[in-house]
Amino acid sequence: MKEVSKMIRTLVLLCTLCISLQGFAISEGGDQGAVDTKDEVDAYIQHHIKDAHDFHLFSYTGDNGERKHVGFPLPVILWSSNGLATFMSSEFHHDDAGKVIVEKGGSKFVKLHSKIYELNAGASEVQFDDHHHAENAAKVLDFSITKSVFGVLLVGLLMLWAFSSLAKQYASKKIPTGFGRVLEPLVIYVRDEIAKPNIGEKKYRQFTGYLLTVFFFIWILNLLGLTPFGFNVTGQLAVTAALAIFTLVIYTFSGNKDYWMHMLWMPGVPFLIRPILAIIELAGAFVIKPFSLLVRLFANISAGHIVVMSLIAIMFTLKKSLGVVGATGLSLVLSFFITLIEVLVAFLQAYIFTMLSALFIGMAVAEHDHDHEQDAKGHEVPDAEDVRGDFI
Repeated sequence: MKEVSKMIRTLVLLCTLCISLQGFAISEGGDQGAVDTKDEVDAYIQHHIKDAHDFHLFSYTGDNGERKHVGFPLPVILWSSNGLATFMSSEFHHDDAGKVIVEKGGSKFVKLHSKIYELNAGASEVQFDDHHHAENAAKVLDFSITKSVFGVLLVGLLMLWAFSSLAKQYASKKIPTGFGRVLEPLVIYVRDEIAKPNIGEKKYRQFTGYLLTVFFFIWILNLLGLTPFGFNVTGQLAVTAALAIFTLVIYTFSGNKDYWMHMLWMPGVPFLIRPILAIIELAGAFVIKPFSLLVRLFANISAGHIVVMSLIAIMFTLKKSLGVVGATGLSLVLSFFITLIEVLVAFLQAYIFTMLSALFIGMAVAEHDHDHEQDAKGHEVPDAEDVRGDFI
């Protein structure tokens, strides 16, 4: 019990520290000064959930009135009209309004609304139209290591190291030790509670590796999103769309004859209705299913970040009515409890994405014309197809 109590106290301390750091980052964020007004808070939150070319932790004003930023840069890799150009994002000096110009490889680059543009030949500054769009600059092919890319690479390396260590332990011992004891129950859970029931005993093994990868990848990235570093990888449409496309490709190319027969020429219904049903089934398989996967993960994670940061912003938006102490206390209490909920949501969204992926794969590989197995008393034993039917 003492160890459990100590662990709980440590988790509470870490969560409070994370909230405090995030609040400090907001209070000192921005290029012009502290974020105080509602419009400034809204703009900061919208900027926070976007991808970025560097890690910006917080800013402060020096003794000479100069604005200083604390963070670390990331590599910028661009393909412009003059070929490849590489440099560190620190050369933009945290500018996001197109004021700082970086000259590399015979091209001039500016950063505007988290996007990098190349100025037209002969241009010395960005010119804007009535809608604040750049008139004399064009977007370039951006292969930069952004925060999201850095997060993907970091989690990929962590998973490679962790599961390689677990695999080596199984080669020499029956029961894993150390961190392997934490991973083993989660691996067994995904295998026995997600893969087997939805795909079936015969074919679950060939898809379990993908399901494990997706589950841990999403879960760890969701947890990283709760840290003060500003990760919002699973809140980026490009990332969730890529994961959904992976699932789409797997169940499309793994589909058996029964799957395509029921989709294209459904048996047991009138012939005139079959083409209509085929269109609906194709739309469901190629549009609705992957769309539901990507939107559910993207929307829930982004909404969670917005809620947490909005509650933190209470200490600024309500400090006149509640006072500094009252607004700060209310903000910290609400932020702490919503962060605890977000820890649960991080696991839940990984579970839902993996469960639906297993369900879609199981529907594609299921054999529809078969006899049910029976137990010793002659009762039918539910199989994977029955489980999927009950789930739907």
